[in-house]
Amino acid sequence: MPLFKNFGPLELILVIVLALIIFGPGRVARLGSELGKGIRGFKDGLQPNKPKEDTETADIENASDEA
Repeated sequence: MPLFKNFGPLELILVIVLALIIFGPGRVARLGSELGKGIRGFKDGLQPNKPKEDTETADIENASDEA
């Protein structure tokens, strides 16, 4: 039972336009960035064998790139 069986390109465009109207372009970009960081953090949390130092240095490098 697919939930989005009839979800086509027109509906996708409508959702994007409504999000831009409600939140504004700056906030939508920030929400996307925060969502990406959350997903990355979740993936990193699923891999317990990865050294924590690697993720900390990656976060520092990303923070310097954003500034």
